[in-house]
Amino acid sequence: MTERKMAHINLAARSIPESLIPDQRFNYEPLLSGHTQHSSKYSFLGKSLGHPLWVSSMTGGAKDAGVINHMLAEACAEFGLGMGLGSCRTLLQSDEYFDDFNLRPVIGFELPFYANIGIAQIEELLLNNELSRIDDLVGEKLNADGLIIHVNPAQEWLQPEGDVFLIPPLETIERFIDHLGHRYKLIVKEVGQGFGPQSLKKLFRTEIDAIEFAAFGGTNFVNIEIERKRSDHAQYMYPMGNVGHTAEEMLEFVNSQLADCSVCNKSLIISGGIKNFLDGFYLVSKSKLPSTYGMAFRLLEHAMISKKDLFDFISAEIDGFRFASKFLTIRESVE
Repeated sequence: MTERKMAHINLAARSIPESLIPDQRFNYEPLLSGHTQHSSKYSFLGKSLGHPLWVSSMTGGAKDAGVINHMLAEACAEFGLGMGLGSCRTLLQSDEYFDDFNLRPVIGFELPFYANIGIAQIEELLLNNELSRIDDLVGEKLNADGLIIHVNPAQEWLQPEGDVFLIPPLETIERFIDHLGHRYKLIVKEVGQGFGPQSLKKLFRTEIDAIEFAAFGGTNFVNIEIERKRSDHAQYMYPMGNVGHTAEEMLEFVNSQLADCSVCNKSLIISGGIKNFLDGFYLVSKSKLPSTYGMAFRLLEHAMISKKDLFDFISAEIDGFRFASKFLTIRESVE
């Protein structure tokens, strides 16, 4: 007891920062719950989750990608998380990197697991009347629950080898939906800048199942492409990297759309700039639609250290989220 008390005294002196600013998003209510370990139930598009954390699409078909992907899938199986693959474009060309993506045997059949293809590849297959290749990829090769279509016009605009969209992405999505006919689930996401209100409004009126925000504030692929290009022209393009919408801003757009009941059957993956369980708890709690929160780089940086480091981080995420759900409430407004 004496040793513990002395440790508290020593640590207390170090725990007081020079400028202490409480998190204005929450009220802390220490009287209203106990330390029970009972876990809440979460689900995503018909499948149960152990925790509302989504492993957002990252990587595949590159050096060490297979090792990282398998580690992330093992984490999903351990903690009951959902996962979206990185772009599966390479699997449309050959099976050389198939093992990098073949994660259903690792994650199991009880948890949500989604393939991922860019809107440019969907457009190309549409124009060539080859959309059935996507169906084979999702169902036959990967045994996925559905497909994530990632939309990235800003990235493609700046990418030296970028694709040119001949059709507005919304039209491509609608034509793919006509082809799909509800055979599997469909999610649409951006890749780092998010969606504006008109794009969200249009998406909510399609027959997709979910939207992933991939909002401004996380990995910024515009700036990544500018850095890759390193040309005289590219150095003047940095203002493009400041264009976009944060996850909280997008959530406000979505919540405001719910007066129209036709949008009430969608789910959300709230991602982009979410750094910890408090960010996730805040946004999921504010959402009027069924929601999970997504992370990509935060998980990747831990996976690149070790499996233990990744598992420790996710375990802390779950523990922190449980605490928040018991003792924190969302303030009506943040000044």
